[in-house]
Amino acid sequence: MGGAFGQALVLVINSLGGILILAVLLRFLLQAARADFYNPLTQAIVKITAPLVTPLRRIIPGFRGLDFATLILALLLNVLATALMILASGYAMMDIGTIVSWAFVGLIALILNIYFWALLISVIASFVAPYSGHPVLLLIHQLLEPFYKRVRSIIPPMGGLDFSALFLFLGIQILEILVVNPLAQNLSMSEQVTRIVIGI
Repeated sequence: MGGAFGQALVLVINSLGGILILAVLLRFLLQAARADFYNPLTQAIVKITAPLVTPLRRIIPGFRGLDFATLILALLLNVLATALMILASGYAMMDIGTIVSWAFVGLIALILNIYFWALLISVIASFVAPYSGHPVLLLIHQLLEPFYKRVRSIIPPMGGLDFSALFLFLGIQILEILVVNPLAQNLSMSEQVTRIVIGI
């Protein structure tokens, strides 16, 4: 397709598909973190994703508190969005295995981005509004708390200073360098395709 129309179509797919995939992924991550189900934001995410998640749950059961139906749905949506964006960008359609692999890499990158921005908001909020009870900030805290606990169990706060956020930032960067970038290279993802897929 290509051209200005193709670029506009990629933008639409990226935006609308990205919002839906983000909502599905957040549902999975918040459930895994045992976040407050009655939080208004959690309720909104559940309502948005329920029409797609509920039928899939009948086929794919959860395991040890992990909702694999939601995770697989996120991958399927990412596969569809990736294929549509590649076609809209004017590239020839690849085999399904390649598309699934690229979508998987994009999903990992998106998860890391979610935690990166959650950490950034959490750090800023700790200075600006440390005692805020805003639903979004409470949900971000619940999302990050399992990771904070693990870091603090290894590196406890020293002199009243908590370095757990710093180490989590470093962990995200290391995962991008050691996991996402090598996977993209091994899958022979060109710079243009990487920008399309990872940018979801």
